[in-house]
Amino acid sequence: MRAFVLMSCCLVLLAGCSSLPTEGRGWIEPAAAVRAANEQPESGIDGTFVMTVRAIGHERGKTYLNSETDFRSQICLTVAVPDEVMAQVEKRLGLQSGGLGGRRILVDGHAKRVPIDYLRDGVPTGLFYYQTHVRVLDPAQVRLAD
Repeated sequence: MRAFVLMSCCLVLLAGCSSLPTEGRGWIEPAAAVRAANEQPESGIDGTFVMTVRAIGHERGKTYLNSETDFRSQICLTVAVPDEVMAQVEKRLGLQSGGLGGRRILVDGHAKRVPIDYLRDGVPTGLFYYQTHVRVLDPAQVRLAD
């Protein structure tokens, strides 16, 4: 397991050897956001991120919108939204609960690499991996791209 975590981190770091590409409209795609956040682990990056919501998770009062079906994927961009803010986002966009699934969204914010502990029976194991998160605290940060 430790070798897997180390290998995954190395692959992400090796992938981060290019400048930050953006789509024609200045949007930053998930893989580019992850790469740029890894290149600047202390500060992260600001921008408008574009992604299709391929998975939605809920944990400890937050909703997680993921650009990949596997949130542990090294190219997954995760948008972390407190549940009360998510309700406001959905209302503002005229969607039902969970209505962002499969939708292409734009998120204004700050992408930063965060460590995620592996747990065993709810206790941290000392092993971890990184995810790249964009925190949303204002419903206006999220809009539909389509």
